[in-house]
Order: sequence, then structure tokens, then C-alpha cells
Amino acid sequence: MTQGFEQIGSESIWNGYVVEVRVERFRHADGAVVERDNVHHPGAVGIVAIDDAHVWLVRQPREICGTFLLEVPAGKLDVVGEPPLETARRELAEEIGKAADTWEPLHGFFTSCGFSDERLELFLATGLRDVPRPEVEEDERIEILPWPLDRLDDAIAQCEDAKTLVGLMLLQRRLSS
Repeated sequence: MTQGFEQIGSESIWNGYVVEVRVERFRHADGAVVERDNVHHPGAVGIVAIDDAHVWLVRQPREICGTFLLEVPAGKLDVVGEPPLETARRELAEEIGKAADTWEPLHGFFTSCGFSDERLELFLATGLRDVPRPEVEEDERIEILPWPLDRLDDAIAQCEDAKTLVGLMLLQRRLSS
């Protein structure tokens, strides 16, 4: 047993493009067996990309939320075997047409541990330069927003996306120290 419990069963209920839904059973150290509905996600990255004057954000429709959200560039770990840093490099170019000279891990966290195993790795990207932006997928509608660093508080106030809030607050703490 690890962590005081062990997985003793798993049944896939549905498998889609982004997630798989499973019913999983676990036995705890005291012998109790529990069943959980879990959403399996391959994981994702988020990039806090900054230059001397801006943090680079995007605004895109999140239909499930019924609105457009302000976000850091991000993407899921959808290339088998690709390390998170390589995914972050690829996503930065795809979403905002930038590359970075310096990459630093900021923080990793589970996005919604009550029902999903999605883990997101946040990176700080600096030394930005323009690169060719690959052709955007037909269903993506991304507005690129170079947000002034001196208005970081406004971005935080407008933000409703968890990964972006975490990233912007970590950036704010770093800039104020």
C-alpha cells in the first residue's frame, strides 16, 4: 500500500478526445473500500511569459463556462513521451508565436483533485522572441494580449481561470520582492 491506500480496481466508463472517465475502487489501511468517479487527464502546462513590459496572455472562448476567459498560454500533454518543458515550448509558439531563451519551473499542482488527476506544470518564460506561429487549429479562437506588467493587478482581478490566477499571483509575488 502507498499513502495508506491502494487501488484495487478500475473500469473505464467513457473515453473521449481530452479525458477518460473511470470508476475506481480503493482499499484504505483500515480495510475500508471506497469507490470514486474519476476523470483521467494526461496533464497540462501553463506558461507565464514575460518581457520587460508585458505578461503575454490570451483570451479565448471557454464554451463550458459560457464566456471568454483571460489565460496564460497553455496546453495539454498530448504528445506521448514529450516532457512538460517541451510541451510548454511548443504551446508558447503555437498560441502566441513566441520562443523563450530562459525557462524556469514555477509550480506544479492538481487542478481539481476532488474528481480529476489532471496535474498542471507552470513555467516562467523570459527572453522572449518572435517565431513563426504554426497554423491555428480551425476550432481555436485565440486573441493574443500583451498585458502591461504595471497593470498586473487588473489582470488578476479580471481572471477566472485557476492556472492563470496561480501563475499571475506567483509572478506578482516575484516582482514585488
